[in-house]
Amino acid sequence: MLSQLPPLLFDLPWLALAALLVPLVVWRLRRVRRLRRSARLARYADPTLLVRLLRGPVAPGTARTVRLMLVTALTGLALAGPRWGLARGPRSARGIDMAIAIDASLSMMAPDVRPSRLERVKQEVRRLRAQAPADRIALIAFAGRSYILTPLTTDDGAIELFLDNLDPSVVGQAGSSIASAVTQGTELLLASDGSADRALVLFSDGEAFESTEEIATASKEAGEKGIHVVTVGFGTTRGSTIPVRDGNTVSEKRDEEGRVVVTRYHPELLQQVATDAGGTFVAAEASDKASRIRAALRRLRTAERASSSREDHVPRFRWLLLPALFLLLYDSWRQLCGNGVRSRAPGAATLAASATLLAGCTLPPDPAVRFAEGDVRGAVRAYREAMAAGDSSGMLRYNLGTALLGADSLTPAVDMLEAVRRATDGEVRMRARYNAGLAQLLLGRTPENPDADAAYAAARAAYRALLTERPNDPEAQWNYELALRHPPPSGGGGGGGGGESPQQSSPPPQGNMDQRQAEALLNSAAREERDVQGRKQPKGKVPPKGKDW
Repeated sequence: MLSQLPPLLFDLPWLALAALLVPLVVWRLRRVRRLRRSARLARYADPTLLVRLLRGPVAPGTARTVRLMLVTALTGLALAGPRWGLARGPRSARGIDMAIAIDASLSMMAPDVRPSRLERVKQEVRRLRAQAPADRIALIAFAGRSYILTPLTTDDGAIELFLDNLDPSVVGQAGSSIASAVTQGTELLLASDGSADRALVLFSDGEAFESTEEIATASKEAGEKGIHVVTVGFGTTRGSTIPVRDGNTVSEKRDEEGRVVVTRYHPELLQQVATDAGGTFVAAEASDKASRIRAALRRLRTAERASSSREDHVPRFRWLLLPALFLLLYDSWRQLCGNGVRSRAPGAATLAASATLLAGCTLPPDPAVRFAEGDVRGAVRAYREAMAAGDSSGMLRYNLGTALLGADSLTPAVDMLEAVRRATDGEVRMRARYNAGLAQLLLGRTPENPDADAAYAAARAAYRALLTERPNDPEAQWNYELALRHPPPSGGGGGGGGGESPQQSSPPPQGNMDQRQAEALLNSAAREERDVQGRKQPKGKVPPKGKDW
């Protein structure tokens, strides 16, 4: 089916269109030549007699015209840079650092905006993320206290996972504390590295039960430290009851005196937060809140980063040049030997096709194409030549480190990738950390390596840091499990960190463990860690004034 065909793109679409017109020029040249030749021969004899006088055909055949038209068409399309098929590759873009604080208190379950205030917040966060894929985003949930769900990341999978599971049970303390969310978002943004500006976007219904002095202090501190604060309202001023589920039973939230609670939207508090911080307030009645947030943040300074991995189209010009070359060689053979006579110098159409084809053959192959086709050392040379020419971008150095890893130059690969990891952020830093861990893992598995223990420890540290930001990365989980199989040196250590103590205290697993088992092992450890953190949170603590919604 046509819908199943891979999409076709061109680096130079105008040249692709021209390539479709050049064969018409070839056809026109051939036709003019045929008419002129027929006119010259008609001066000497009748056409019926020419067949007996000439050894070759009276007029050039159409088969050669078709061949030359195909040669020029294929060569022109190859020069246009055709791309099809998919390959993984980072996409470079500019973005800011943004902390998104989401009110996860019980009042956000109110259905005065359908389906609920919290679900509408999730929809706006997804739309905001779609409009700015290069931004590094951290998620913060808050009720009576605030809780960091994700650090600053461009991993859409992690962000979507936490959004799907966000509800009032995520935060252990009931109530609604906007001051704690603003303070924690400010601290999180200030602790991040990078040259981009920072923004805190707070989604809430504005219903808070803390003193206005605390909120004003936190808001002013955020503004003074260069954090651009945007507050976004949800709900209605007429309010709504709060549904509470107990198994299959749904009831209405009641206060300590047994009265049904009605929660209302308080725009004045959110407006005050934005004013104190010198930021922007987006009212609940506003339409297209995500676009309004982007408009408020448009003037912030961005930084170059690889925002996310994408599917890039692979260059395929060789697939068109090879049949063009074959047709040109076949046409030359036909001219020399096919008719039993030696042809004269090639015509203008043949010369044009040959010149175009040779121009395409001399195009230097892209280093990424060399790497993909197995010419790893050629890719290393190409990347080093690019660096010598003055290109010192993080992406180029990352590609060089990856090519060194593919060429089994493990120690130089580790040095290059670690330097890239320290100097970049976003997707490039994540990929550099992953490949540096892989190089360390391969160094540890090298036979008779006296530094194997240190290499395994470095691999564990790299993948443990990566899984902190991307807990659901299956490749990182698998490599981390491989690094854990190696017993650490005596006396503990071996990469350090309390996260490895359960695996260090037990003997290495026997037999072969497939990837599904490794993922189950690491997911189980992640669930245990979340349970431990959940038990550390205060449960049932009543906020000021006895209001827990």
